[in-house]
Amino acid sequence: MPRVAFTTFAILKKPYGHPEVQEFDDRTPPTFEQAERSPGFIARAKEDPGQSHLTNFERDWGEWGRFDVPRFYTGGRTDETDSRASTLSLWTDLDSVFSFVYTGLHRSTLSKRHEWFLKPEWPSYAAWWVSDDTIPTWSDACERLEHLHDHGPSPVAFTFRRPFAADGTPTRLSGMAERRPAGV
Repeated sequence: MPRVAFTTFAILKKPYGHPEVQEFDDRTPPTFEQAERSPGFIARAKEDPGQSHLTNFERDWGEWGRFDVPRFYTGGRTDETDSRASTLSLWTDLDSVFSFVYTGLHRSTLSKRHEWFLKPEWPSYAAWWVSDDTIPTWSDACERLEHLHDHGPSPVAFTFRRPFAADGTPTRLSGMAERRPAGV
């Protein structure tokens, strides 16, 4: 059964460790924990343990592949200069992802994004369908974000506003109109 791959990408106003973005950094672990307990969650990209001395760009991400960022990121790649925030995960269906994104701690964090992140001129997330035996890689995520930026929503990469079913046909999220925050 196909699954939904989902990636997020944003650029912080200041590198990690700076007081201006510390609240965002502090919210990250509990937000990941909430995602992992959410209905429909399958897995997320996690670096192999014991690598805290390495940058995200140097860590081993196992079957999720070598860490990568889309061409929109021109920031640093050291611990002192890293200012990108990105995630990559797998979900059973698009409604589950939508529900997680727009409820709980993630929603409250999302509502404060303007305090921590640069205003994007690129897609801040992308979704796409993968087969049940596929683990998306960071490179896949970058390609999908760039494709969405260059070509708009399609079965290759899409948004909640313009989703596609696993068979490539346009679809709607169940109940999205009732739950959708303004601007989505």
